[in-house]
Amino acid sequence: MNARHRHDHGNVEAILDRPLRVCAYLRVSTGRQAESDLSLPDQRKQIAAFCAARGWNLVLEFVEPGASATDDSRPEFQKMIERATDSDRPFDVILVHSYSRFFRDSFGLEMYIRRLAKANVRLISITQELGDDPAQVMMRQVIALFDEYQSRELAKHVLRAMKENARQGFWNGAPVPLGYRTEEVEKRGARIKKRLVIDPVEAETIKMIFRLYLHGEGKSGPIGMKEIVKRLNERGYRTRRNARFGVGSLHKILTNTIYVGQWVFNRSESKTGRQKPVSEHIAIEVPAIIERAEFDAVQATLKSRDPRVTPPRVVSGPILLTGLAVCATCNGSMVLRTGTSKSGTVHRYYSCSTCSRQGKTACKGRSIPMDKLDTMVVDELLAQLFTAQRLTAILVGLSARRASRAAEVDGRIAALQRQITDAEDKLKRLYKMVEDGIAEMDDILKERIAALKLDRERNQAAFDRIRANADPAAGIAPDVIERFGRAMRENITTGEIPFRKAYLRSIIDRIEVDDDVIRIIGDKTVLEQAIGGKGLAVPGVRSFARKWHAQGESNPCLRRERAPS
Repeated sequence: MNARHRHDHGNVEAILDRPLRVCAYLRVSTGRQAESDLSLPDQRKQIAAFCAARGWNLVLEFVEPGASATDDSRPEFQKMIERATDSDRPFDVILVHSYSRFFRDSFGLEMYIRRLAKANVRLISITQELGDDPAQVMMRQVIALFDEYQSRELAKHVLRAMKENARQGFWNGAPVPLGYRTEEVEKRGARIKKRLVIDPVEAETIKMIFRLYLHGEGKSGPIGMKEIVKRLNERGYRTRRNARFGVGSLHKILTNTIYVGQWVFNRSESKTGRQKPVSEHIAIEVPAIIERAEFDAVQATLKSRDPRVTPPRVVSGPILLTGLAVCATCNGSMVLRTGTSKSGTVHRYYSCSTCSRQGKTACKGRSIPMDKLDTMVVDELLAQLFTAQRLTAILVGLSARRASRAAEVDGRIAALQRQITDAEDKLKRLYKMVEDGIAEMDDILKERIAALKLDRERNQAAFDRIRANADPAAGIAPDVIERFGRAMRENITTGEIPFRKAYLRSIIDRIEVDDDVIRIIGDKTVLEQAIGGKGLAVPGVRSFARKWHAQGESNPCLRRERAPS
């Protein structure tokens, strides 16, 4: 089986007329394993030896330190899959120690194997070498089912141990709620058992929150959650993670039964958040901070103020610049706020969402009439960007900067070429020493040769990539530029708001609203591709070219005095 597997790869190499390029994927399940275990170094060593024995080039490595393989919610895994399916085809094989390192779910494993196959990328396990004939595919699926079963069994036993730990009143290691801390109570072998105890200082904060929501400060009656959040942030109070309070974090405090002495373990699924049946909940007594009667009164008040029970006033109609307009001070979104005059007229404003949610200690806040900002942005785009002269000037400037970088690119290419040649010369000298009997092919020499090969191939990959991307884009004809400008002028001024908004978002990154300046910012590369008819979305990483602005390069900001807020 293994011989046939290697023979199949030999055919692939013959077709490609080059050694296979390999991406290694290394994973351990927990952060503790990543810090203290030898698994990652061992996986890396075995994969490198596997590649060296076959003459394959190890060009990339992705390491997942502490992530379960039961689903695909893994940052490095997703980066690897995206890289594997990129148009430049950076590698031919993903190499893992075992299939369980890649996925512990049989459906997920097969789904990603098929997705990779569409990009001509194969998944290979160095300890479970299998080919593509029906019998070996079935064997791989059996292995995946066993890995999934083993993972589920292990999770079941871990959960059973945690449930018993909770029944005995011990804390299982989740983030400790504000108002409590953990205290060591006993030691069983290498495991330290902890219980929750009240933190006297933080407990006063919890009592104050409940008191403000239910009774206020004794002057004006109960206080709403938004106002409590503002007061907490203004007075310097912070959450358990030393972050500012928000409405969401405050709501969790007001509804958490732990503050009346009842910690509930196994309430929901850890991955999906789905609530489990009440029969599976484990209620543990802990020291109470809030009286039950006060807690119940808060729950009744929350229910009466629920928007699903008492709907807030709804302002209908689409909004042109939501998702684009941001506050220049905090970079928070500018969202719609309304106000009603004495005559009953409804006024609409774009206002800083950070200030609205967390108070002026988070951001001083600013607002501008919605119609005014919409008109200013559209008018300035029509006058300052979507003209043939302005578009041509932007493209000329972009081409000039590309030309100025050509020398740097040439220098980098020359340096990579020297490094490739140097590695090849060293390999030739080592091979010559072995042939002449001056040196023996021991483990040290093998590792040195493998390291030189890897260095050479990495430099070669970088060399090929930089050469492929070094050529400047072709020029765009004046009539194409004129047609694009005319189409954009029409599309952002006529039609339904969602239609106009889609065109704005295709070429604008954001609109910064400052006290006396409005900055309309976009990416020149996106604009160039849109004009050239290559689509409005830029694949991969954004260019680091200087941003375009609605006015000329010498005065990059669109300056307008804003209306009084």
